[in-house]
Formats: sequence, C-alpha cells, structure tokens
Amino acid sequence: MKTIILFYSRSRKTALVSKTLAEEINADLVEIVDLTERKGPLNYLKASVDAFRENKTIIKPETVDLSNYDLVYLGSPTWASKPAPAMITLIDQCDFKGKDVILFATMGSSGGQKVIDRMKEKIEPRGGRMIKSFQVKTGGKKIEELMHDAKKIIQEEDLHIYGI
Repeated sequence: MKTIILFYSRSRKTALVSKTLAEEINADLVEIVDLTERKGPLNYLKASVDAFRENKTIIKPETVDLSNYDLVYLGSPTWASKPAPAMITLIDQCDFKGKDVILFATMGSSGGQKVIDRMKEKIEPRGGRMIKSFQVKTGGKKIEELMHDAKKIIQEEDLHIYGI
C-alpha cells in the first residue's frame, strides 16, 4: 500500500509533525505552499478571516495526483477552528475516489476536532473515506517535544499498520 502525506504549514509545526510521520511510516511527503503572504500580524489576522470564511487561495502544487496512492494523510494547522485556506483549496481540487484518508490537525491549544470534522465533510463527497484522525497540540512546545509527541501518536494510534 503506497502512502502520501499532504500538509500545509505556516509556522513549520505542522511540517515537523508531517516529516516525522513520513519518516516513521515510510510515506511520500508533499508540502502545499500558499502563495498568499501569511506572515506578519496583519497577514495573520487576514489568514484567520480567510480560514473562517473558507476563502480559497492560490497554492502550489495546484493539485496532487493521488492515483498511485491507497492511503492519504492530510494535515492542517488550526486557524479560527477551521483548516488553513491552502488545505481547503487542495481538498476541493483533488479526487479522493476510493482513497482511505487519515486526517490530522495541529493546534496551539484547541479547535483541532473542528478542523478534522470540516476536512471530513469536504473529502467524503469527493469519494474519500476517513479511517482515522488525530490531533497534535503544539502550543509552547520545542522541536524535540513535537517530534516526541508525533512519534508517541504514531505508536498509540498504531499508524504503522495502515501503510502495510
């Protein structure tokens, strides 16, 4: 079974979790890049509004061909209790027909379940089937702590078995 992890990360915390996951479960890794400027206080505020309204954005790559994959992980940070605009845009542009999907959300303190629920609502009409989900709290944690937490989740959720 071939596995891919698709993620977006502004602060690099979701990237760290995704890279750790990819190494541990031997998955391909694709970062979704938001071409809209999201750094700085004003852009951060605009990003939260865009997430809340589910505004689309321009991403790179524009879409990902999932035809060679059986299992797809999607990872998004939590912005205003919603997935990042880059992930909403990606989901709307991909064909998940017949794909098993594992969703994950990173968050400073809360809102991750709402992110997962919303991504699930968008993926299922596109043919995907969510088989598992998890959340990673990132608030105030150092790199080593995030890597440890990600590895712990992999063990606790038994994520190795899904890539077999």
